[in-house]
Amino acid sequence: MKKHCFILCFLFIVLNTFSQSTNDAFKYRVNLNELKMKTYEKDSTANALVLYEYGNSFVSKSEYDLRTEEKHKIKILNREGFDNANIVIHLYKSGNREETVKNIIATTYNLIDGEVIKTNLQKKDIFKEKYDENHTLIKFTLPNIKEGSVITYSYTTVSPFMFNYHGWNFQSDIPKLYSEYNASIPANWEYNIKLVGGKKLFINDSKIEKDCLEGRAGSRADCSNSIYAMKDVPAFIEEDYMTSKSNYLARIEYELKTFKSFDGRTNDYTKTWKTVDAEFKTDKDIGRQLNKSIKLEDHVSTNIINETNALKKAKAIYKHVQKKYTWNGEYKIFANVSIKDLIKNKSGNISSINILLHNLLNEANIDAKAVLISTRNNGFPTKIFPVISEFNYLIIQVSIDGKAYLLDATDRYLSFGEIPFRCLNSYGRLMDFKAGSKWIDIAPKELSTMQHRVLLNMNENATITGSINSKTTGYHSLYTRKKYYQNKDAYITDLENKHQNLEIFDYEVTKGEETNSEFIEAYNIEYNSDETGDLIYLNPFFITIFTENPFKLQERTYPIDFGYKDTFYYTLRLNLGEGYSILEKPKGLNLALPNKKGSVLFSTTIQGSFVNMLFKISFKEAIYPSEYYPYLKEFMSKVVEIQSNSLLVLKKK
Repeated sequence: MKKHCFILCFLFIVLNTFSQSTNDAFKYRVNLNELKMKTYEKDSTANALVLYEYGNSFVSKSEYDLRTEEKHKIKILNREGFDNANIVIHLYKSGNREETVKNIIATTYNLIDGEVIKTNLQKKDIFKEKYDENHTLIKFTLPNIKEGSVITYSYTTVSPFMFNYHGWNFQSDIPKLYSEYNASIPANWEYNIKLVGGKKLFINDSKIEKDCLEGRAGSRADCSNSIYAMKDVPAFIEEDYMTSKSNYLARIEYELKTFKSFDGRTNDYTKTWKTVDAEFKTDKDIGRQLNKSIKLEDHVSTNIINETNALKKAKAIYKHVQKKYTWNGEYKIFANVSIKDLIKNKSGNISSINILLHNLLNEANIDAKAVLISTRNNGFPTKIFPVISEFNYLIIQVSIDGKAYLLDATDRYLSFGEIPFRCLNSYGRLMDFKAGSKWIDIAPKELSTMQHRVLLNMNENATITGSINSKTTGYHSLYTRKKYYQNKDAYITDLENKHQNLEIFDYEVTKGEETNSEFIEAYNIEYNSDETGDLIYLNPFFITIFTENPFKLQERTYPIDFGYKDTFYYTLRLNLGEGYSILEKPKGLNLALPNKKGSVLFSTTIQGSFVNMLFKISFKEAIYPSEYYPYLKEFMSKVVEIQSNSLLVLKKK
């Protein structure tokens, strides 16, 4: 009986292993239905589709290197999808050690006159290209690509860098039917594992394999074998109002935490913030520069030094650094940091400029601390454990009378307490050497606004004259100030070009220096309207806020990130005089986003010979979750439609 039981168990293990292998081979095999496929029903816009992909990473028992086997099967739906037949494999190199690739096999399948034609990739068509001193590219293009082709390719990468365990992208710029990744990690290596992108795994299984790796003198280690898979993964398509693609692309990442050798030695690779704080304080670049003493009198005037109001003093010091030193465009915040070189050359990187600001403020007895951040196009920094390499920017926080201000002296147009839009990436790490570092929110506290007040009169010849007064605050003010002060003539010309028949004169800025948080401008206009018989069709929007709907996707799976909350106002008061009457006015609209997170209000009223119009758009959140996308898409569609299709129909008396 025991013998029969053993045989049955053995057969079960063999059949199960065989079944898994056969199942993988079956999924990778190209079938007739895939060749006949014309479109992908879940995404009619798709140019190509990943039918199946598989990855398997493990440590070689003989060489102790990391090996990753990959298999990919892709359907080419049309000519725009041909680029998916161009394959690039990235290999890393450091010193005398480098990653390699082997066993490249690639085939194109076409269905021609009912016959399946296979075309194999030739070895001579595989190319090696040096990208830089640390990276090599392996490139090849699948042969005989046509609309409707199915391509398969597989290869194995060999890496000596166990600190850089192979991650896996479940999502790309084309949709995927099925994506699976297998990872076998010996107990010697402990990794922080991070699933990015917020998408749910279809398969998430792990089990322990006993004695998977053998060391010297008979030492052994178990392995954690994991299977991760996703199915029906939508394409990731970039669109306006988003931060870095890397924040949302569904994938799995590994960072080496600890390595334990067979002889008992342990090396820790991932540190705690407490350890990082201590190292950061004595760092030869940023740390030492932050602690460098500096003579205040060598840099600012006596009037500034003697200023008793802390806020006024801080603003004066900030303006001094902002105007005197120029950012050289470098984001290397951990290298080439030198206040001495900055003072000498009057130009330097982000860290040098803002650390000088930090030191001058502290020298003036104003509480200032450095804040490490990652810019919007660089991705979110990891919160669960320190990854210093993910930070690429440094700003300063000052605390005055219980209020915190974020400062960046690299841009001459920023107002005090304002940081560049590129820095609005949710959170940063405040480096406090006494109390310890901590996460802080990086978000504007003030609302950004744009207001246009239009006062017009129409004469008997259908010529409209009057004035436009515009006021911007916050980031709208920053953009306007930059554009105006960089080229005043071009700015005014651009205003005129927005309307063919509009002439602008007597332009003036009534409030708004280069760093003022408000920008107020006023100008007179003359507009010649087009008459059609006794009727005039007049679009009342002499300033258009949104010219097109920025949201065009069928579905968006990542947040809509505007960076800041804002509101737009447009008011019009038109005096028709005695020559014209209103025959038709635009329809009003009062629309709100779910949970009152935004609104658009449009109304037109007639009061004697006066036409009064109000148009207000309000976004009450800086960031909207993806569930709001269909509502925002419809919302913006209405906003654009109102501005482009609203007409006042006037009749000559």
